[in-house]
Amino acid sequence: MNLFYNRNGVGDVLLIQHTVTRPDSIITASYGDVTVIRNAETGEVAAINLFQASSYFAIETVGKVELTEEVVKQLQAAFQKNGAEVELDADFSPKFVVGHVLTKEKHPNADKLNICTVDIGSETVQIVCGAPNVDAGQKVVVAKIGAVMPSGMVIRDAELRGIASSGMICSAKELALPNAPEEKGILVLENNALVGEAFTM
Repeated sequence: MNLFYNRNGVGDVLLIQHTVTRPDSIITASYGDVTVIRNAETGEVAAINLFQASSYFAIETVGKVELTEEVVKQLQAAFQKNGAEVELDADFSPKFVVGHVLTKEKHPNADKLNICTVDIGSETVQIVCGAPNVDAGQKVVVAKIGAVMPSGMVIRDAELRGIASSGMICSAKELALPNAPEEKGILVLENNALVGEAFTM
């Protein structure tokens, strides 16, 4: 789940991305200041818009709003006040973590892509990576599914040239780190970095 707020660009509306899966078709229902957007096929809540958001709690952020237990409590109170019966599925685990590249194989359908299996602590994921310097044995920064990159891009499950990819191995530039090199290549961490530990930018 991701929260976004930009009063100057969008207005006093908190945009809640409840799932990163994009539904083919949607249905909406409004309850006072709350509009719930559901997947028309499954009924799953895809997104929620909270209008007059600043009247429910203080938001000083422009862009991505940090998800905390307190914010979730305030949102649930706002929903209840408007008669919207929605339970938020909040995941407070870090979205940028240290990963360990276990294996690297050439992509069968793309010369510049590699298929990597990466241990991210809680699980092992398959990530298709185009960085020329990626290799087995490296400690790297992984943006998990649902992570919001500094550019605003949301990481989703993807398929690259027919191969499934769950997450992204990041470069310093993609992480908007100061003095990031311009040349292509992932950020390789020190070997003593702990797998699964949050990476803070």
